[in-house]
Amino acid sequence: MDAETSPSRSIYSHLRGALGACRDMLAHLPRLALDIALPTQCVSCREPVDGEGVCASCWARLSFIAPPYCPRLGIPFVYDPGPELLSMEAIASPPAYQRARAAVRYDDVARTLVHSLKYQDRTDLAPAMGRWMARAGKELLEEADVLVPVPLHWRRGWSRRYNQSGALARVISRQSGVKLAAEALRRIRSTEQQIGLSRPQRAANVQGAFKVAPERSHDIAGRRVIVVDDVLTSGATADACARALLRAKAAQVDVLVFARVVDSHRAPI
Repeated sequence: MDAETSPSRSIYSHLRGALGACRDMLAHLPRLALDIALPTQCVSCREPVDGEGVCASCWARLSFIAPPYCPRLGIPFVYDPGPELLSMEAIASPPAYQRARAAVRYDDVARTLVHSLKYQDRTDLAPAMGRWMARAGKELLEEADVLVPVPLHWRRGWSRRYNQSGALARVISRQSGVKLAAEALRRIRSTEQQIGLSRPQRAANVQGAFKVAPERSHDIAGRRVIVVDDVLTSGATADACARALLRAKAAQVDVLVFARVVDSHRAPI
């Protein structure tokens, strides 16, 4: 009986495999057609590109941040001063958060990536940007309990349709295994755009703008939290978020961003 039925089983197995291959091919047809009709372009220079949005030339122009840098703020140094020496900013005005890390300097290519993700619905850029952030924040992620993206006010979230910081945080969570608490922190007051404001104005603009949701306080209390955002400029938004999380009894708050504004002449003291 087994000898008689084995050929039919073999045929069935081959048919099932062929049908599976056909299903896979059909599933990829829409993407293939879209790629043929609209080939992927570099978000910076608009040249055709394979992969994740940046051509080789623009990739070479991305300034990834690597040691030596300030152990507190992650600001790159022009030379290696030795371990544990802080930047002038970290000593003069220490933030509420413990440490900050960024994947790249906020230069022309990084700015284009951020603006494309933030304002042009280029959510396809989030996986690559999030992976670069996970690599830059490896030491923070190894110690962290939870990721919290910087929230948008509901009015701005309605107009943008998604939170770019949340998109990055989801990628980092998948990469690192650190829990994501996307709704734990809320922006309870609508704020002006930080662009064009001075450092004191930025701080005043976001003061008291964030609060941990009471029903989500268990996600924060006693936990080591990483605040996730796209860009760190003056640090005012990250600092305001950290203060809200510390009021909710977070054990420690660190910050992880895609890009940070850097003065190329910074030096440690």
